[in-house]
Order: sequence, then structure tokens, then C-alpha cells
Amino acid sequence: MTDTRPTRWTRRDLDRLAGEPATTAPVIDPATTPRVLPEHDIWDLWPVQREDGTTATVREGELWMTLSAPAVGHPEHRHDIARLHLLARAGDRWTDLGHVFPDGASPGSREWSGSALLRPDGTVSVIYTATGERGEARPTFHQRVVEARPRLITDGGATRLARDAEHRVVLRSDGLSYLPADEIAGGPGRIRAFRDPAWFRDPADGVAYLLVAASVPWRDRFMGAVALARETAEGWSLCPPLLVADGVNHEIERPHVVVHRSRYHLFFCTSRQSFHPPGAPTGLYGFVAPSLTGPYEPLNGSGLVVRNPPTRPDQAYAWWVLGDLSVVSFVNYLLPDGSDPRQLPAAEARAAFGGTVAPVLDLTLDHATAHAVPRAGSDPAPRPAE
Repeated sequence: MTDTRPTRWTRRDLDRLAGEPATTAPVIDPATTPRVLPEHDIWDLWPVQREDGTTATVREGELWMTLSAPAVGHPEHRHDIARLHLLARAGDRWTDLGHVFPDGASPGSREWSGSALLRPDGTVSVIYTATGERGEARPTFHQRVVEARPRLITDGGATRLARDAEHRVVLRSDGLSYLPADEIAGGPGRIRAFRDPAWFRDPADGVAYLLVAASVPWRDRFMGAVALARETAEGWSLCPPLLVADGVNHEIERPHVVVHRSRYHLFFCTSRQSFHPPGAPTGLYGFVAPSLTGPYEPLNGSGLVVRNPPTRPDQAYAWWVLGDLSVVSFVNYLLPDGSDPRQLPAAEARAAFGGTVAPVLDLTLDHATAHAVPRAGSDPAPRPAE
């Protein structure tokens, strides 16, 4: 590891939070967000990217991955059966390309978020979180970073990924700088993290890195952090965290970096239930620095880039910023009263859950300020996948 000191996200930063229109997403109209997969929930989207950061395309359109699960029961149970799903997007049309991997291919009992890279040799590096253990009787929460490199097949029939790829564990928490993510029982928001790997090549040195949502010690509990790993000839080597939530948040998710005008923008999302003490909103948060390893300063003074509207505090989640500064997310719970959806009866939670792609936002970055607006002209409502 290097001697880089992590940026600390502090209570002083969060005290600068302001409910400005520039950081508040518009209320989502469910009539404009039909399900992309009618029989499945989808969440946590990310594009299949080339090494230069652009989105890979095939004849069906842009290649995307998402988490998916059958749309039954309480939506919170989807995390226990999540699978990676392959989609193609052309305008408002989505094409269903099926599960990324065959049944039982992952070393875990389910597949959680990650990133994907189309290699020059025609393979796709799918770098994802394997959670639990294959064949376990009840879900456990052992998380590790796994890579599979199936061939992308585009000749004859629909685009697909080869089914014979090996799955290798490429990175684990070290149990020291990063706490082990290996609880037997728990659930989202109540467990340590070592997940959501995001691949990034630093244009400054050409080296590839992974950003990982992690947990670090804090008193007798833990707090969220953004872990960094550097690619070497021997594999991925853990580095010190880029950022730690200095006692204010225990679950940072989906960290990723976008370089814009030679400055490094670190983004991640977190929920209102993860702050302690409570008070900050569910949203996309961001920091900016002159280099990958910092030092970072919070965007807009507090770090808040996009929040859900106060009347719909859980309406969207899992924001992901693309190289063109468009922002994708998924429709979460369209509840107006601020109740915790995790505590609702299954039928009530299911009726309020979106489980589909949210309207796209466009982000403007100017030094240490950021604001997002609905995409100009508004994207047409997504059509169900074919």
C-alpha cells in the first residue's frame, strides 16, 4: 500500500447541506417509467464500456448490465436472488439478452453489482460481487470481487455471452485496513461491505484500478469507505481508501470516477437510512480532486449532487454518472410519506416499488460545483424489452 491519506467526509461537510433546486431531482411520474422487463425487477444499471470509457455497442444497441430478480414478494428480498442481466438499448427500445451467466456459474449464491469492460480480444471482463456461497441453504453475506471473461458472440441470432467462462476471485478485503464482509446473517444496510467493483483506467499513468464499496473500523462499529485496488503483474493490489465517511455514514455504494476537464470526480450513492445521526437525504454524492488519489473536496460544499425530492425520499437510487455526464438510476419506492419501505408489508411495498429505469438526468460540473437537470426534451418512456 502507498502512504496516501484518505479524504474524510465529515459532519462539518454535511452541515453545509442545502435543499436547493439544483441538487433536487424532479418527482418521477410512474406513467412515464414502464417496466423494461415486465416480469422482473431491475436495479443498479451500468454500461459495458471500452477501455476509453465509451459504451460498447452491438447491432441491438448499447450494451448494458443490470441486477434482476423475478418481480414477486417483498422487493427487499430481491437482493437474496439477484442475477446479472444483459440488455441492449437503442433510444427508448430495450432488448432482453438474458442472464449474463448460466445458472450456478458464480461461486456465490447470488450476483451483486460490478462493472464490465469489452476487451480488444472480443471478451467481456465482467467484474462483479459474488455474495454468499454456492448451494447454501439460506443466504449469507460473504462478499468478494470475482471476474469472468466470456466471449461476446454477435454472429447468428441475438447477441450473447459465451457460457463457458471461468469465474475467479480476484480481490477480497484484507481484514485489516478493510473489514471482512462475511456476516452469516443480516441484510442491505446492516452488513459490512466489500462490493460494487468499478473498473477505471487512470489517463495520467495508464494503470487500471478498481474502486470498491468497503467498510472500515469506527469505534465498536464500522463506517463506509471507498477502497482502491491497483492492477499489477500479480493481480489486484489493495491501496489505502480514497475516502472514508468519518463516522457519519455506514454504507457507501457504487463508487466510480469520471474524469472531466482533467479533474477527477468521485461519485457514490447512499441512502438516508445509512447516515448517523440521521438527517441527510438519499442521493448521489461526489468529490473532486486533481488526481485519482486526491486530495478530494466535496462538491457543492457538502458532497450532495442529486437528492430525491422531500415528497418522495426513496424514489430513485443507484445513480451512475457516464463519461458524457448523463446520470442513470432506477425507480425505487414511490412513497410520499417518508416511511421506511423495508418495514412495510410485502403487498404494500410491492405496489410502491418501481423496479425499472428512471428518467435520465444531465449533470453540469464547474470546479467544485455540480447541478443536475432532466435531460433536455426528456427521453421518451422506455419500452418493455423485446
